[in-house]
Amino acid sequence: MRWLTPILVLALVAPAASATVRVETGPDGRKVISNIGSVAGRRAPSLGRAIPPQTLEPLVTSLAARHRLDPRLVHAVIRVESGYNPRAISSKGAIGLMQLMPATARELDIDDPFDPAQNIAGGTRYLRSLLDRFQGSLELALAGYNAGPEAVRRFGGVPPFAETRTYVERVLRDYRDDKTYSLARGGAARVGRQVHVRRDPSGRRVLTTAAGN
Repeated sequence: MRWLTPILVLALVAPAASATVRVETGPDGRKVISNIGSVAGRRAPSLGRAIPPQTLEPLVTSLAARHRLDPRLVHAVIRVESGYNPRAISSKGAIGLMQLMPATARELDIDDPFDPAQNIAGGTRYLRSLLDRFQGSLELALAGYNAGPEAVRRFGGVPPFAETRTYVERVLRDYRDDKTYSLARGGAARVGRQVHVRRDPSGRRVLTTAAGN
């Protein structure tokens, strides 16, 4: 089978007409060659299949409530991050539904980031910590989720990275279902529907786009 080697090499180095060829290592150690494009700039789900969002509804609702998040926001992050593919691996090594970096997963005591329950538990906990760090600013929290909180601190707002700005816009557009959302050059945000912080009957704070008390 040695005659296959030159062909494989040519396949890897030849430019693709419409997509970039990727070579990634799956969780079982196998090498996977694909031309699947990235999601939100750096996301490249390549292994496994997407699962129906409704199957995650009880889990997302429970974990969102635990961390005082709107379940719709959690779903928006999952859609943009992985497209509901629990086996997704990004080109930078982020893993699972909410695309946790291995170091972040370890800090969050996540044993198996490919497990949907553990991944969403870690992702929602991390997102909550970012919202608390940035005084409830959803734009800054999402920017920190994508580029890291230190990048947000260093630039004093949403970092001027095309990938990060696109990511924030996509998540917020999905969450608010408002196509008028965009980031201004200076890092401010224009939104069609404002996000409010409300308290639920138990006294916990939640994010919502619904007006009123």
